[in-house]
Amino acid sequence: MTIRFRSATRADVPAVVALMADDILGKGRETADMAPYLAAFEAMEQEEGNSLIVGEDAAGTVVATYQLTFISGLSLSATRRAQVEGVRVAAYLRGHGVGGEMFADAEARARQAGCGLVQLTMNKSRTDSHRFYERLGFTASHIGFKRYLD
Repeated sequence: MTIRFRSATRADVPAVVALMADDILGKGRETADMAPYLAAFEAMEQEEGNSLIVGEDAAGTVVATYQLTFISGLSLSATRRAQVEGVRVAAYLRGHGVGGEMFADAEARARQAGCGLVQLTMNKSRTDSHRFYERLGFTASHIGFKRYLD
């Protein structure tokens, strides 16, 4: 299946939220109130190097999404990196190559932005995703930590 990837628009936000909610973890944490998502999208649009990308099928339906953020830093000999977050593919398309197309798109965008590394974090309970990322050539090289701020 061929998916066309493009920068998201404000009108895409409800479809992206639906993809996030159609997930074992997302079911319990996403809400129907679009206001916070739209505000976050508007903030992302103002941040240089922070993009929400959507994938459309031939009919123009949003069937995949990811967030791509470019990070400049000093470590690894000042290697610029691309951070991928919020990866989702419509449930009925999982296992059909859409994820591979998505990461080919993300890597092309990262190279174009001068990045030498693509990194991501994911919930450790997503064992199928672990195998998927390993097949793409990612290595589980770090342990991540989070702390929610009040």
